[in-house]
Amino acid sequence: MTRFAAPISEQIWNMKYRFRNGDAGDASVEDSWRRIARALAVAEAEPALWEERFYHALEDFKFLPAGRITAGAGTARKVTLFNCFVMGTVPDDMGGIFDGLREAALTMQQGGGIGYDFSTIRPKGAEVKGVSADASGPLSFMDVWDAMCRTIMSAGSRRGAMMATMRCDHPDIEAFIAAKSDPARLRMFNLSVLITDAFMEAVKADGPWDLQFGGKVYHTVQARDLWNRIMQATYDYAEPGVIFIDRINAANNLAYCETIAATNPCGEQPLPPYGACLLGSINLARLVAEPFAAGARVDEAALDDLVRVAVRMMDNVVDVSGFPLPAQAAEAQAKRRIGLGVTGLADALLMVGLRYGSDAAVQQTEAWLHAIARAAYLASVDLAREKGAFPLFDRDAYLASGTMQTMDADVRAAVAEHGIRNALLTSIAPTGTISLYAGNVSSGIEPVFAYSYTRKVLQKDGSRTEEEVIDYAVQMWRDRMGDAPLPEHFVNAQTLPPEDHVKMQAAAQKWVDSSISKTINCPEDISFEAFKNVYLQAWDLGCKGCTTYRPNAVTGSVLSVSETTDKAPGETRGDVPATGGEVVYMSEPLDRPKELEGATYKLKWPDSNHAIYVTVNDIVLGGHRRPFEVFINSKNMEHYAWTVALTRMISAVFRRGGDVSFVVEELKAVFDPRGGAWMQGKYVPSILAAIGGVLEQHMVQIGFLAGEGMGLKEDPHAQVAGQDSPRKSPACPACGQYDMRMIEGCMTCASCGHSKCA
Repeated sequence: MTRFAAPISEQIWNMKYRFRNGDAGDASVEDSWRRIARALAVAEAEPALWEERFYHALEDFKFLPAGRITAGAGTARKVTLFNCFVMGTVPDDMGGIFDGLREAALTMQQGGGIGYDFSTIRPKGAEVKGVSADASGPLSFMDVWDAMCRTIMSAGSRRGAMMATMRCDHPDIEAFIAAKSDPARLRMFNLSVLITDAFMEAVKADGPWDLQFGGKVYHTVQARDLWNRIMQATYDYAEPGVIFIDRINAANNLAYCETIAATNPCGEQPLPPYGACLLGSINLARLVAEPFAAGARVDEAALDDLVRVAVRMMDNVVDVSGFPLPAQAAEAQAKRRIGLGVTGLADALLMVGLRYGSDAAVQQTEAWLHAIARAAYLASVDLAREKGAFPLFDRDAYLASGTMQTMDADVRAAVAEHGIRNALLTSIAPTGTISLYAGNVSSGIEPVFAYSYTRKVLQKDGSRTEEEVIDYAVQMWRDRMGDAPLPEHFVNAQTLPPEDHVKMQAAAQKWVDSSISKTINCPEDISFEAFKNVYLQAWDLGCKGCTTYRPNAVTGSVLSVSETTDKAPGETRGDVPATGGEVVYMSEPLDRPKELEGATYKLKWPDSNHAIYVTVNDIVLGGHRRPFEVFINSKNMEHYAWTVALTRMISAVFRRGGDVSFVVEELKAVFDPRGGAWMQGKYVPSILAAIGGVLEQHMVQIGFLAGEGMGLKEDPHAQVAGQDSPRKSPACPACGQYDMRMIEGCMTCASCGHSKCA
């Protein structure tokens, strides 16, 4: 018997979370749970006792630590178990800026997503004293960060994710707002504008707004005009997001000892300089008793117990995890911040008979999140009695914070008497991959995206098998009710009005002390005025930020999923039709034949004393030749480490199959801040870009690519099956399939779970 509810869940575990180390690795998911439980119990005085309690919490996917913990705990790998970092304040000088760049690289190298506030860098054109030059502005340095991020594979498996913020009164804010209109620029960044209370007041009053830096006013604009620019950019290409920064700082439990100016990549963790936070989610879908029956409910006793154990586990992560930088370790130890959230909320609502976004669902969501907050805070108080409060705890200042003033009286009394172990405790994080691993439960507090889709899996022998990937609650309905049509309260992201998204976010935010990763899906034909009203609704209802997604020409549309709606209610959803959801995905790497054909190319970089030799070997599948592995050799030992790493990573991608042409695109986009070189009449921005050019040349010669700068010529193993219309969604950079969806503020692949923000 397998613990996995769906084949895709086991495949996700096998690819992303299973620890492979011979006989000492994870033979089963039970081994993974045991590994995590044992690693986190080390921090306890009675580790054997707590290992069993931790294991029980993990069992059957009830508590889902975030991917860094699930993949890294107990493996002895040099990766951080923390998900979220905001880096130190960027100083307004060249040396400090590049010191910050180095710190960012070290953090992403260990698997952390990072946030930066670029408001501290002087605007473009400002005087740089002592060098007789004008400043290039924060966006020029963001380009450097973006290039650095492209070259780093975080934790050996994915690129780092970054968030850039800028204050709404910075003189370069208009350029920041427009940056993503170029689809090739700042691709490694999510962007958000820090919106102040004063700005929102000026918007509503249609008043003037000064853009200033260092006490000098550079421009004055109309606040409403600037707001409309933000809205138009988001309407056209989904960025920037909006962060209500004054609201965040006013509510922060730690307002007495920190100021927040940035968030992690998905926005659910506002953090101070060098702030760090770890994430985990309660799977509400696993806690519903008597699903779909008249007495369906979340088991409150089980929820309370699970939350208390989860808080203890996450608190222990602070002590057992490594950190990329000493400053991050010191910050985490001083405040012991954790981010406990939920996933499977929409599925749980379906199971108890509530329509996502309805008034009843809003009330129930608030009640569940209130129960979780109470249990989490009281558990942290108990930990403070046992192990001590967080070092920077100041009773009177802590209780005076905005969040604590709204907390229940008995919780406030307990904190006043005993202190609290963790300064902040709750957050709603992105759970895209983790949710697939847990049986394809609905992600975070998002609605169900699609009830089902067909996934085509390419096997090693070239044959394909089909799998239907079904939402967890829908599968449970089928198991209990057979072919009975889905009830009317079953709704999904394809049909839900934006206002219902906002209501649900606001209901959850009331009892979340950090913030929420949530995407408000808007129809492509929504009017601009209606779109702007979504953001004003989010402000009026008390949200800390707002992220929308409207299909657009720059980022592409999400994969269309059709739900038949032209029949009478109750007749439309019995077989849950879905179109456009078929994908081809390589389940395991291809085996290497004993002999392969290939070619070797000599590459002479102008500033190097030795040539680089690039060898590309190919495999034939279905009569078509495609790249399979890469080797790079040079006598220059300076290049040895990175060339070995590069070839291993590129070869691993090639062996997964699918559309791997993105490797060429990514390499060719890398530029070296020290300068590139002219080669054969073309400017090549870096040696990595030159290698990308060699790979592209080879792919064109073997007929894999149609030509330089062009896509696939013909590759039946990478096509999207059953999709005759033009592809609307971008290709997944991990598996090459056209199944990317905007979920929780980040494009996420429904086929393999890849997300640059996860």
